[in-house]
Amino acid sequence: MSRRFFCTEPLSQSQVRLADSEAHHLIHVMRAQVGDEVVLFDGSGTEAAARVAELGRTDAVLAVLSRDQVDRELPFRLTLAVALPKGDRQKWLVEKAVELGVTRLLPLKAKRGVAQPVTSAIERLRRSVIEAAKQCGRNRLMEIGEPVEVVDLFSEWAAEDLALVAHPESDGAAATAPWTGPAVTLGEVSSQRGSDGHVVVAIGPEGGFADEELAAAAEAAWRRLDLGPRILRVETAALTVAAALASVSHSAH
Repeated sequence: MSRRFFCTEPLSQSQVRLADSEAHHLIHVMRAQVGDEVVLFDGSGTEAAARVAELGRTDAVLAVLSRDQVDRELPFRLTLAVALPKGDRQKWLVEKAVELGVTRLLPLKAKRGVAQPVTSAIERLRRSVIEAAKQCGRNRLMEIGEPVEVVDLFSEWAAEDLALVAHPESDGAAATAPWTGPAVTLGEVSSQRGSDGHVVVAIGPEGGFADEELAAAAEAAWRRLDLGPRILRVETAALTVAAALASVSHSAH
């Protein structure tokens, strides 16, 4: 069971207070006692060793023993812009994206989207980010941005270091019509970004991006990313990208 807790108070203080769900987990799930030691993180990169000093029914005070900047991030920024799948697959996607080191997830409003992002669902997913970070040891929280229209994404992010659209080639020429050059493969992504580059990958809904959305991507100089000849589910495509890039970056270091 995890002994890591997310703390919203500055870890630069000598004492911090846990409340709400984090305090409930510490007090009623972990059944902590005064004197127990745990690990706190602030979501911005700082990790601290702390000792339980006081326990209430709904909150707890912890003494900060030491703090450190522990970096468990990818050596580059990775943004996944995703047309979210339905139901529980959304939460699963978010949890695994956190584990794989994704920097930012942008919910897409796509013409063929099956689950248009709403505020309540986005807030639930942000809470899932915290739980996943506690489990996997990340000290920075993956950001979940506000939902964005597909065509707006392509126009606003056109200047990024490496902007890619995951789009299958299995339908033949019609599938790649907006692009004239060859697709980028996952094996080529690492060599085409700078050492501190930002990789942005757009992944459409199960019905694929609409023709006008693909045209907007090509016009904004986004490149097509080839994930192979098979049609992948949204979450499979997103996590294939994240896992492949995380693996390459880990091997390089």
